[in-house]
Amino acid sequence: MNSESTKKRKRFILVLVSLLVVIFIVSFIGTIHFSAISLKISSRDAMAASTVEAINGAPSSFADLVEKLKPAVVNISTTKTITSGGLRTPLDDPRFNKFFGGDDFFKKFFGDTPERQFKQRSLGSGFIISEDGYIFTNNHVVEKADKIVVKLSSGKEYDATVKGRDKNTDIALLKIEPDNGLPVVRLGDSSKLRVGDWVIAIGNPFGLSQTVTAGIVSAKGRVIGAGPYDDFIQTDASINPGNSGGPLFNLDGEVVGINTAIVAQGQGIGFAIPIDMAKDILPNLRTKGKVVRGWLGVSVQGITKDIAKNLKLETEEGALVSDVFKGDPAEKAGIKTGDVIIEIDGKIVKNTHELIKIVAGVVVGEKVTIKILRDGKQKTFAVKVTERPDSKQLVGVEPEESGKYFGMTVQGITPEIAEHLGLPNISGVIIAQVTSGGPADEAGVQTGDIVRQINRSEVSSLKDYQHVMEKAVSEDTVLVLIQRGKSKFFAVIRK
Repeated sequence: MNSESTKKRKRFILVLVSLLVVIFIVSFIGTIHFSAISLKISSRDAMAASTVEAINGAPSSFADLVEKLKPAVVNISTTKTITSGGLRTPLDDPRFNKFFGGDDFFKKFFGDTPERQFKQRSLGSGFIISEDGYIFTNNHVVEKADKIVVKLSSGKEYDATVKGRDKNTDIALLKIEPDNGLPVVRLGDSSKLRVGDWVIAIGNPFGLSQTVTAGIVSAKGRVIGAGPYDDFIQTDASINPGNSGGPLFNLDGEVVGINTAIVAQGQGIGFAIPIDMAKDILPNLRTKGKVVRGWLGVSVQGITKDIAKNLKLETEEGALVSDVFKGDPAEKAGIKTGDVIIEIDGKIVKNTHELIKIVAGVVVGEKVTIKILRDGKQKTFAVKVTERPDSKQLVGVEPEESGKYFGMTVQGITPEIAEHLGLPNISGVIIAQVTSGGPADEAGVQTGDIVRQINRSEVSSLKDYQHVMEKAVSEDTVLVLIQRGKSKFFAVIRK
């Protein structure tokens, strides 16, 4: 009896201990699971917070930064004298002179129409880059101005003079004579800008002085057709008329761009000149009043898919030489029309824009090594760079008529045609007619264009044209070097 009772008690104790062990294990596992969930939630919350912080990247307020920057930003007002030439009539066209006697005929009925002058005032912005009063702004803000007045953030005004300007980049350098040292901006490094970085614009939009706007860098390296050296920073920081010439700051308070252009029909699209470009030309503006750039003496164009196929090029990279100016560096070195420039001093030339920038940065008088493609083979030339002229006259128009090829009819250039068009000689053929919707029309060829080459063969006369076209007519495409006015370009005409 006692033995049986003892056994029962032991079994009860064993079951109870087992139950307690199971409860303990379940509780322990639950605690670990809960801790893991809590840790996971905490990590997720921390990651989310980190992401929000990364996205918001900007301070809760720009006020402290703006307070430091505003004193170095100035407002610029200009006055220009505009001359109105009086009432213009169709008789001003020289073509009417031989029929109506030009001005004399008009004056008999209406008398003289005197010129009128009036003052035009405009506003812009700028920023101080030296304590002794040098200021960066846009060239278009001060171009042809009779009087320039710079107003500081303190309200004090100074007359300013233009020390240098560059129309191609739309940058101007002004100088005022301050009573004391001036607050200045710090010039940053625009090459380090990234799309998505915060930027601040300060300027004088619509005459509202010291206006601050903020946004991000929307894009870099924009080409908008403003000039040969387009390389704009696009931003959605509001830029309006009057902001021109003002600074674009990064969050370190450094100027990374010069606000210069707006898109009138769009909101949130503005453009700024990279400050690196302004820093590069500053020495020339300060000492010479203009920018001295390198010059090869060639006219170039981009390579399209059709041109690449016709020239049997593997890629569309490079710059196609459409004209070589007589007596200039490229001609002296042996470069010819139709060559494709692919490299300059080891720098790859991806397109015409790259070539222009590379050559512009070469010191005048230096020799550069230029690698080109000609008839599928690479050639290298040493070219001594000269100074780019402000304007370059392009050389570069028998009437016996030729039959139609590719939807166009040509005729020889007579002395009379050459005189009428202001051509130096009678070499080449002129396009007399283009069939609407035909191959030549589709390629953009126009009546009055002059044919200089066909499939890389020179065309000096109507006989040359006929001979080359008889061979080319059997091909699917023909590569034609066209001269229009003072410009030359290649066009691919499809059959």
